[in-house]
Amino acid sequence: MGLPAVVSREEWLEARLRLLALEKEQTARRTILNAERRRLPMVRIEKKYAFEGPEGAVTLAGLFGDRSQLIVQHVMFQPGWDAACPGCSAAVDVISGRLLAQLHSRDTALVLVSRAPLAKLEAYRAARGWVVPWYSSGETDFNYDFEVTVDGSRGQVHYNYRDVSDQIEDGESWDEPGYSCFLRDGGEVFHTYSAYARGAEPVILAYAFLDMTAFGRSEDWEEPKGRARVLHGADPTFTD
Repeated sequence: MGLPAVVSREEWLEARLRLLALEKEQTARRTILNAERRRLPMVRIEKKYAFEGPEGAVTLAGLFGDRSQLIVQHVMFQPGWDAACPGCSAAVDVISGRLLAQLHSRDTALVLVSRAPLAKLEAYRAARGWVVPWYSSGETDFNYDFEVTVDGSRGQVHYNYRDVSDQIEDGESWDEPGYSCFLRDGGEVFHTYSAYARGAEPVILAYAFLDMTAFGRSEDWEEPKGRARVLHGADPTFTD
């Protein structure tokens, strides 16, 4: 990657002011977008999901604790794997107890959900020193219903709101990353929002910092296809 051009301070300031105008436009668009997101309708969750956690089985409503909102990070960790994907891990590595406390102060819980057995999740969580609660969705329909496991045999052929059936080979399945948000009103739970692929990138704190630098993320991003999606989380920027 080449270095930026070297110019005088006056030329730099002129270029910076042009960029500032674009940044202000983007900020205004983001404000409008966030408002539109809050106005999204929601879907009542009718299906009963049972997750496995350190203290036993828990329902989707139980993941909220005593809070009204829930954010689920769909972490790629398939049952046959011994570790979560590096990209998902990098995003969770920087979640501190203080961040959780800030979310809790806004009546919002954050949890991780993966398909791998709880014993694997707990071992990996301990090794990484994570503080976020992590639950196994096991063989439930949760990953499939929220389109983070692609599996033609289960009839789930969508990711990021697109049909990817043309990328599925016979007998093939894979997991994907994403976030889903839920709201609890009384005894009912509603799905309000989900974001996948690049739509979920703003949640990754390191990207926000790197995007301010001259080298950016030091990568040329190209959307992976088919089986390559399984490796999408293996971002060399964040691996140990």
